[in-house]
Amino acid sequence: MASSSSFVHLVNLGLVLVLLGFIVPRSEARPRAFFVFGDSLVDNGNNNYLQTIARANAPPYGIDYPTHRATGRFSNGFNIPDFISQELGAESTMPYLSPDLTRENLLVGANFASAGVGILNDTGDQFMNIIKMHQQLEYFKEYQQRLSALIGVPRTKRLVNQALILITVGGNDFVNNYFLVDSTARSRQYSLPDYVKFLITRYSKHLQRLYDLGARRVLVTGTGPLGCAPAELAMRGKNGECSADLQRAAALYNPQLEQMLLELNKKLGSDVFIAANTALMHNDYITNPNAYGFNTSKVACCGQGPYNGMGLCLPVSNLCPNRELHAFWDPFHPTEKANKLVVEQIMSGSTKYMKPMNLSTILALDARAHS
Repeated sequence: MASSSSFVHLVNLGLVLVLLGFIVPRSEARPRAFFVFGDSLVDNGNNNYLQTIARANAPPYGIDYPTHRATGRFSNGFNIPDFISQELGAESTMPYLSPDLTRENLLVGANFASAGVGILNDTGDQFMNIIKMHQQLEYFKEYQQRLSALIGVPRTKRLVNQALILITVGGNDFVNNYFLVDSTARSRQYSLPDYVKFLITRYSKHLQRLYDLGARRVLVTGTGPLGCAPAELAMRGKNGECSADLQRAAALYNPQLEQMLLELNKKLGSDVFIAANTALMHNDYITNPNAYGFNTSKVACCGQGPYNGMGLCLPVSNLCPNRELHAFWDPFHPTEKANKLVVEQIMSGSTKYMKPMNLSTILALDARAHS
């Protein structure tokens, strides 16, 4: 039997190892892990670590973030994943490429999203180095290997199975691929309805891969009203009207995405994939901005040219004094306030917005199942 002094020595050694980060302490009360995949709407800094022009690492980005500094989020403050993390009672997930994502932080989850990416591999090629969807999924596999080395395979598997996952991708396949210029390789290859079918088929494969990697609760957002972004009003809109081509693309894509998720769930025999109708959520405040406290849903807060929709948001751009009054932060991305409105609908929206159920219902169901 070990003496009391050697027992104390072992306890002290254990504390030292924990402090040094060699052992990840067990904590059963920890919020569920959260993983994020997709594009600039949900990227929280991965592209800062890449040689790419698709970055939000300079002011005025982050002007309303707690640090008042640019973080790599394409927002004046928090983005959609930040607000979901807050609902989970967790800290925000860190970018997977961040050197600070180690040991204890791995238990929170990780954000694999990268501005500029799409469902297709050729989407976003003009941005140079970005983390394409297949690579984001490879990183998820690598993440699990890293975590397994710390807490073992069974605990890692449980953490991933019980995690919440958000995936937001698809808009760039239209904006930065099919409709990038008047005639693109993809628009010559496919009619718009056929292109949408092609996207849905490819997306289904990514989601199946996510399931194979252990995902069991996945929020899948549709595209927003693509033609109503200030960039599209400036470039394609006529008399302040949303771009008809891009609105048609979203109208074709979103219902087919919902149908595909329904079929995947049927095949898997479980409500793994939850459809978030973000087109409707955004459309609410775009068509009736005043009802949500916005002065405008057409003019971006940061930018230049018509509707502040031309080029990028830069330190030299026009900048609105009150971000609360604008639905759009830059030519393509919502303000922090608009992001918060979307997450409110994700949390408590009816089946008009969330199918088959909203996130509050999911959290309650899963809490019972895992208790």
